[in-house]
Amino acid sequence: MSVNGVTGAISSYNTYDSKVKTNESSKTKTEEKSPETGVIYEPSGETTKTDSVKKTYTPNTDLISKLKAEAEERTSQLRNIVEKLISGQGNAIGQADDIWSFLRKGDFTVDAETKAQAEADIAEDGYWGVNQTSDRILDFAKALTGGDPDKIEEMREAFKKGFEQATKTWGDTLPDISQKTYDAVMAKFDDWANESSN
Repeated sequence: MSVNGVTGAISSYNTYDSKVKTNESSKTKTEEKSPETGVIYEPSGETTKTDSVKKTYTPNTDLISKLKAEAEERTSQLRNIVEKLISGQGNAIGQADDIWSFLRKGDFTVDAETKAQAEADIAEDGYWGVNQTSDRILDFAKALTGGDPDKIEEMREAFKKGFEQATKTWGDTLPDISQKTYDAVMAKFDDWANESSN
């Protein structure tokens, strides 16, 4: 036997052996990686949902503060208009109930500037108009609840209670604009509830 035949066989064996080892190590690497890199099927559509994550609702304190400050400023402006109106009539009002009684009777005259300001404020798009007032009421309710749809009915009941108290303070049926605002607020609560259920 020649030496070349033996060394050639050894060389072929070494080549075969290294290929087998390479294949085995690549298999091991592939097997190790496959669980991490494999495709995971996640069904969609009509499967049962897990509600393990519940959305957290928090009050929007910045918006609440802004709405309160704006309301206080506008209420102060309205109060100044009423005081100007009353003092122009030569009446001195000592109690809050007297103001409402005075205004409810409507037995007064106003100057053109005051009348124009009041009309602008209660116009459809005015600050005290139906649209803006009902929007502010809903914004305030959403800010207080953080937008939590589970609190809609609680906020609706609070609004109804406030409206009843305002009617009692007024001493009679509130003016037409107040009833229109009430209806608009109720419709917006309904819209909020419908949006939330969808």
